[in-house]
Amino acid sequence: MRYVHTMVRITDIDESLDFWCTKFGLEEIRRIDNEKGKFTLIFLAAPKDAASAKETRAPELELTYNWGSDEKYETARAWGHLAYRVDDIYATCQKLMDAGVVINRPPRDGYMAFVKSPDNISIELIQEGDALAPQEPWASMENTGDW
Repeated sequence: MRYVHTMVRITDIDESLDFWCTKFGLEEIRRIDNEKGKFTLIFLAAPKDAASAKETRAPELELTYNWGSDEKYETARAWGHLAYRVDDIYATCQKLMDAGVVINRPPRDGYMAFVKSPDNISIELIQEGDALAPQEPWASMENTGDW
C-alpha cells in the first residue's frame, strides 16, 4: 500500500490555482477535463515531490472542479487539515502574507503555522528540521479566525 492523493473540491479554478500555485508554491502536474462527467481534475505536487508525482502520480493534491455547480462546500468537524513541510517557516509565511493570504495561526514557536485556501481548506505549515528561534513579528502575533 502507498499513499496517492487527497482530493478537495474547488469553486473557482483561476482563484484556486492562484492560491495553490502562485502563492503557495505547488506545481501543476497534470489536468483532466471530463466533458461527459462535467468536471476538471487538477493534480498538484509540492516542488520536492514533483518528480515522484510525475513518475508515479503520488503524492499529489487533487483539485476537483464541477462545471456549472453553485454548491457551497463546507468542511465538517471530521476534516482536519493538509500539512506541508517548508524550508523556512518565517519566509514562507511572509511570502504568503505579502500575497494577501491571512496567517490564521502565526509561527510563534518557529515551527508551525496555519493558513486557509480560498475554499476554506486548512493548511498546516511545518518547519523542516528543528524549530527556528522565535522572532518578531511572529512571536507576538495573534491568531486570526480559525484553522
